[in-house]
This record gives sequence, structure tokens and C-alpha cells, in this order.
Amino acid sequence: MATRAGKGDRHYLELFEKVHERHFSAIRELLEPANRPAVETHMAANFEALGNVLQGIYLLHEVSPRSLDFVVSFGERNSAFIIAHAMRQAGIPAEFLDTREVVKTDAHFGSAKVDFEETNRRIREYFATHPQVQAATGFIGSTADQITTTLGRGGSDYTAAILGAALDAEAIEIWTDVDGVLTADPRRVKKAFTLKSMTYREAMEMSHFGAKVIYPPTILPALAKGIPLVIKNTFNPSFPGTFISNTAERGDSPVKGISSINQVCLLTLQGSGLFGVPGIAARLFNALAHAGVNVVIITQGSSESSITFAVSPAQAKQAQKAAEKEFAFEIREQLVEPLKIENNLSVLAAVGENMRYRPGVAGRLFQALGKNGVNIVAIAQGSSELNVSVVIGASDETKALNAVHEAFFLSDTKTLHLFLVGVGLIGSTLLDQISAQANFLKEKRNLEIRIAGLANSRKMVFAEEGVDLRNWKTSLETGESFSMPRFVEHMKTLNLPNAIFIDNTASGEIAGFYEQILDASISISTPNKVATSSSYLQYHRLKQVAEKRGVLWRYETNVGAGLPLITTLNDLIHSGDRILKIEGILSGTLSFIFNNFRAGARFSDIVKEAKRLGLTEPDPREDLSGADVRRKLLILARETGLPLESNDIELENILPHACLAVHTVEEFFAELEKHDDHFEQMRRDAENEGKVLLMVARLDEGKAGIALGAFDQNHPFYFLSGSDNMVVFTTERYRDRPLVIRGPGAGAEVTAAGVFAEVIGIGNYLS
Repeated sequence: MATRAGKGDRHYLELFEKVHERHFSAIRELLEPANRPAVETHMAANFEALGNVLQGIYLLHEVSPRSLDFVVSFGERNSAFIIAHAMRQAGIPAEFLDTREVVKTDAHFGSAKVDFEETNRRIREYFATHPQVQAATGFIGSTADQITTTLGRGGSDYTAAILGAALDAEAIEIWTDVDGVLTADPRRVKKAFTLKSMTYREAMEMSHFGAKVIYPPTILPALAKGIPLVIKNTFNPSFPGTFISNTAERGDSPVKGISSINQVCLLTLQGSGLFGVPGIAARLFNALAHAGVNVVIITQGSSESSITFAVSPAQAKQAQKAAEKEFAFEIREQLVEPLKIENNLSVLAAVGENMRYRPGVAGRLFQALGKNGVNIVAIAQGSSELNVSVVIGASDETKALNAVHEAFFLSDTKTLHLFLVGVGLIGSTLLDQISAQANFLKEKRNLEIRIAGLANSRKMVFAEEGVDLRNWKTSLETGESFSMPRFVEHMKTLNLPNAIFIDNTASGEIAGFYEQILDASISISTPNKVATSSSYLQYHRLKQVAEKRGVLWRYETNVGAGLPLITTLNDLIHSGDRILKIEGILSGTLSFIFNNFRAGARFSDIVKEAKRLGLTEPDPREDLSGADVRRKLLILARETGLPLESNDIELENILPHACLAVHTVEEFFAELEKHDDHFEQMRRDAENEGKVLLMVARLDEGKAGIALGAFDQNHPFYFLSGSDNMVVFTTERYRDRPLVIRGPGAGAEVTAAGVFAEVIGIGNYLS
């Protein structure tokens, strides 16, 4: 009303009528007819006075801070007066207290400072002669000459603390709309929970850094008298709330809460002229103080060549102007650079008395941020160790709050956010496995897996709290049209902690986005071989990006589905072993074909059977050509450190030219039958030597090749059966008895299980 009137807008009168009616409606609702007249008379006088002030503001087209304080005081005065009479009607011996009579302040309108000596004397005198329950106004006071003032943000709670401290109360209760002080902002951190207790200092730190439940001025009177503060929920009165006192609770977590200040600007004064010069900081902060600039954070390196401080965006230009004016000479002489301003930043603070003398708190904080790709712009910590503050990008604030909250309060429970593209045989099997294991992982492994994004070739859907795995097909069908660029952009916009991208396709287009995804600090797990078997330059580039961003690119299932081939190979190398030779049956399809090629069986019939069982590609020549084996051997070779390209691998073609020259699969099988005698002769020659035929990939002395070979009982391959894969590692440590890994190397179940295992492994890395 005052703002509109001050602008000369007569619509303030419409608001005035609404406010008038609301109060008189409250009187009618709360009070019996016999109890209304006195209240209505008092209220009518208040509204007459308010109307006169608003008319004066309207005529002058100006709202002074003094006028505004007087106008807003009517809210407390009206409501407390009505409540006092409602309490009296309910049988409570209550009376109305206008705290302007007892709370005395200076004339700093809008945020007046309390004269505690005079205020405490008046409060004690008043309550000594007024034993009734007092329905007191909050937020307002008055100067020595009875001019109305207000106490600023949180002024009503502040009034309660002033009254409680003056009267030496046993406790001061602050009733609000949440269950107490929470570990973090519940709007940002869904898993935030109420703190049972905290110290005054912790409460002040939390309130300074954005915890809106309690404001610093409220704490000061209670702290001075050592009176406990209790934060309670009006809407959940049975909940115990948060107990604030001098005593620190010796809990497990060194941190009591995670808080933040959204949107700050960082200013840096730097230059050679600062080094070793006394009084630089004093000059800077005196200049800022005279300009009325509030500094949120200060940090300075031991080199003394720069001082960095954070202010609100509204005061950034003001701060810059004040500092540059103070150091105009140094800037002109190029001893100091003009102030550098960085925008769109936030401050995140970890607060807790138990941080003191606890090593590793800062390390845990930085690790949680680093592993989630949150860059720290500045750091500040006092020697009291009550608060560690970091300045980060504003866009990362929610992600950082969740990551740090999880690191300190939910270290036993980790939430992974998966973004999954491809829900065919492997993808749908993976979803089934995650759904089946969800309860076990949560209860026994303290791991919660959420599908935050899901896509097939047509549709995509996103859910920050996780897609319901019981109805994922329905959710996906009702999603938006799929576009990989939009999927990646949405994934980056959500900016969730512990994010993992899973590519269950064989698409080169999807693989083309890996660099963007890794660069956004999102880990990748995939059975897609395109990226790992593309050019060595791109393979190496992706490795570098993942390392730079501190995330993981995992592709164990590229070579052996669920078999731990790449993991074993890397473990050998990292532990100092030297790889001498790798031999492998790397195709489940070729393994099945040659393991079943025995006397009495025709080669073409076995290939047909493999196709009927779904073990081959639609065109079996893709398997028999050895192209898939070549990709797998290339990946293994690169993992050993060899910069090989695909054409560096020699590949022996086992199919006659006539089989490759035809166009259709039917024509291929017709030609293959004509060459059964050729394959039978090779089989018989091997059998006569006591050997079996197998298509083997081999890496030896830096040379890689794939060829059909014959193996006797002295080689592990001789005993292979079914469609199993087998890899034999000959190393310095395993020279005489090579290390053998054998098992199913294909199939949706084992491949999905391999991806699932990688997801859990990435989760362990991120913890």
C-alpha cells in the first residue's frame, strides 16, 4: 500500500479496503458477538490512522524509511490485539502488549539497533506489574521520542529473544513452518534432515550462510544470557525441533550443516604493489565500509600479491568503484591492476563445531566437489575451524550442496543418477537387473540407483527423482521425441551429482557425444565398441578428457561381455607386471561354431544352427570375417599401451572368395555348402595331429593378428566348449603357467551384468 501510494497510484485504496476487510473478517471469525465491539472500535481507530498516513504519502509521492516503518507496524499491532482478545475469550488471562513501549532503539529506520540497557529495564519493570499472558507485537520498537521503528529481517523472532533474555527465561521457543534447523536447504537437498541440537555459533554460521529458519540477531540475546533456543514447527507441534545452546553434540559427523549464499560476485585486488606493503587490507576494507559495502568472504594468499573478497551482485559495482578510488595512484602507476570482477558465483559453507582438530574435513569437502566436476574459485577458512567456505559457479550450487551433504551426512548411502540410452535386449535386461537388486543394494550396500534419464531411438524421458522401473516402458512412451543433442543438454542442465551415462547401443552417433559427456564431468559405462575401436587419436583424447575431469570411462563389456578382461589386464599392468603375450577366443559365435565342428558335422550346418540360435549377426559373414574380433583385440592392445589402428591388425580370412562375393544370406549358405569339403579337410588335418581348430586373436611382441589355429591338449584352448570365450595372459609373473579367464563372452544377461558391475564400481570411485 505504501509503495503504491508513494508512486501516486490510487490503487493503493483497493488494497487498503482488502486489508481492512481481512482484519474485520478475522474478528468476526474469532470472537463472539459480545466480545467484538471493543476490538472493532480499536481496529477502526488503527485503520483511520493508517489511512491518514497513506493519504499523506500519496499526496507527497514519497515514502521515507520513517513513514514506511510506521505503516508496516500496523500489521503486528492489529494481529496481536485481535489474538489477545481471542485468548481472553478462550479463558487465558491475556492482554495486549505494544512492544514500542518497552523495546527502545536508535533511529536507523528499517533495521533499528536496540538499546539493550533501556530495553531490558523497561521489560523487567513492565512484566513485574503485568502477570498476565502477554500477546506482544514483534518486529517493532520505538526511539526515545516515541517514533516507530522496525528491527529488520527476522525481527519478530528477535523480539521474542529480547523479551526472553531480559526476563531470564528458561528457554526461548521460535515457532516456524519447518521442523527446526535442517542439515541443508530442503528445497535444494531432498535428503536434508532436522538437527536435534546445535551450538549458538553453529546456528549463527548457518543463518549467515542462507539458513532462513533463524536470523543472527535472534541468537545474540540468548547467547549473552546462555538461554537455550528451541526451533519448533507450528504445523507439527509434537516434533521436538532443534535445541540450540552452548553445548556441542559429539556426533559422528564433523559437519553440522551445509549452507549456501546464492549469487555473489568475487572481486580481486592484485598486483606487485601489494607485496609486503603494510596497511593494504586496512585501506581496502575501510574504503568498502565507507561505501556501505557488506563483504561476505575474504581470502588472501600467503604471497600477499592479491586479496579476494565476495559481495552481493547489487554492491559489486559500488565495491569496485570504492576500491579503485582508494587505489587510484597504485593503478595509475601500474602497481595494482584494476579490480577484476567474477559474476554468477555462489558461496557454499560447511559448518560445525566438531570440525575442529578433525583432519581431512576440507579434503572430504574438496573431494566431493572435485569428483562431481565442481570447480572451486576461492576458499576461506578461519583458524576456529568452525566453517570452511568455498566459492563455486552458481550453476553448480544445487549439485554441490547435494554432493557435499551426501559426503558428510549420508556417507553410508550413495545415490547414483543414471542416464541410459538404448533399451533393447541389453538395456531392458539391465533395467530388470537394477530393479531386482534395488532393495538389496539399498539395505545391504547403502547404494541407491536412480534412472534420471531414459531413451530409445524414438522417445526420451527425464526424472530427477528417478523413473519408476515398474512402469518404465509406459513412462518412455509418453516422453518427448528423442534427440541425442537434446538428451545431452538436458543431462548437463540437470547437473546431478554422481551422474553416469550408459550407452547400450552400437551407434556411432551416440559415441560421438562421449567427449561432451565426459567434459561435463559425467562418467560413462558402455558395451558400445565404436569409441574404443575408432582412431587411436580419439581413443586417447577421450581418456585424457576423463582424466582431466576426474571421471571414469568404462567399457569392460566391449571385449568379453561380463568377463573381467580389461580390469584384469589393467590390474596386471598397474601392479608392475609386464605383458608378454595375449591369446584369446574373443567371439562367442566363432567359439560355438568351431567347438561344435566335429567328425560327422558339416561346417555349413553348424553356421546355420548358430544363426537359428541367434548367436550370429543377421549376416553370419560379419562374424566369420573376424571384424568383431579385430575390434576387441584392438581394444586389448590399446589397453597395454600400444597405439595401434585397426589396419595394424593382420586378419586371416577363413571364408572362400565365392562366399564373400554373393549378395544375399541365402546365396552365402549355398556357396558355403559347396566348400564344406574344404573346411572338413582342415578339421581332419588338425584331428590327425590331436588338435582342434579355433579362431584366435593374438598379441605378441607388439604385433597383433587374428587367424585360424590348431591347438593340442597342452593349450588351454583345447578344452573350450559351447560359446565360451577364453583369454590367456602370459606375463613376467605368469610366464610358466599363464593366467586364464574363461566364461560366457556374449549374451544380454552377462553383458548387462557387466555394465551393472561397472556402474557400482563407478559409484565406489565417486564415494
